[in-house]
Amino acid sequence: MRQDLTVVTNPLLQEVLTYAIFNGGKRIRPLLTVLTTRLCWQTHSPDKSEQLTADLYRLALTFEYLHAASLLHDDVIDQSDSRRGRSTANRVWDNTHVILAGDFLHARAMLLAGTIGGLDCLSIVSQATAAMVESEFIQLENAAQLNASLDRYFEVLTGKTAALIAAAACTGVIFARGSAKQQSAVHTFATNLGLTFQIIDDLLDYLGDPGETGKAVGNDFQERKMTLPVIFALDQASPHDRNTLLELLNNSENATTARFKTARDIISRAGGFQKSREKAEDLIREAIGALDLFASGPELDLLIALSRYVLNRKQ
Repeated sequence: MRQDLTVVTNPLLQEVLTYAIFNGGKRIRPLLTVLTTRLCWQTHSPDKSEQLTADLYRLALTFEYLHAASLLHDDVIDQSDSRRGRSTANRVWDNTHVILAGDFLHARAMLLAGTIGGLDCLSIVSQATAAMVESEFIQLENAAQLNASLDRYFEVLTGKTAALIAAAACTGVIFARGSAKQQSAVHTFATNLGLTFQIIDDLLDYLGDPGETGKAVGNDFQERKMTLPVIFALDQASPHDRNTLLELLNNSENATTARFKTARDIISRAGGFQKSREKAEDLIREAIGALDLFASGPELDLLIALSRYVLNRKQ
């Protein structure tokens, strides 16, 4: 990534991008592009020249750039103070510089997708980016209305998180010239991986250790987000607990630690955390099952290990 970003000539833009991109992170999206490409290469063994491999790694950058851009913009929208244990870019600089840096990353990602991956890859990336934006609007509507619909929740998750992860994985299949059947299997795997990733995020926002996650608990609660533990709790809680939880969410902008703990206790009593965990486990089982199409090998093993990491992560 550092070599690719040498195209940036403005020192301040370079500084903001370096701060945003090289601030830790799991690199799951570019890893998926590389692994699914190599997984499909096993079946028809193309000439894997040095140039082809270099192009693959540059194509994979598309998804780290898009992810980093979305985080920059999210932190501006949410007025966040910290991410991964340090100040957000919008606290170090101002919103204008951070938004423009995110816009640059979007533009660079589209250039890489189109010039290296071709029209099919560019189409997938563009659709995923559009889905991310639309899902943010739906999430804002859900929060304003305290909409506890499971369908609306998964509609948000599919666009907000799963679409880009699925695009990263499917781009690998396209780059490797894999079959439609392989792309369908990889799409199922990656979509479920993305959904699980966000469900675990939902759980960590209530149950996580800030020392491990790098961010405070209760952000979703303060923003009235209808996450899966809350939706399950509202469905299963006693009438008294349900009304109390709704009242807490309605006044979450004035949330205190005590009010957050009360909400967390209600969700726990109603089984919201347990049911969310069980849903995540079901999604990962289905994800791993979708990969039965592929022959065993190191890439397949890594994808399965990645899915289990996502399910059991603490940060």
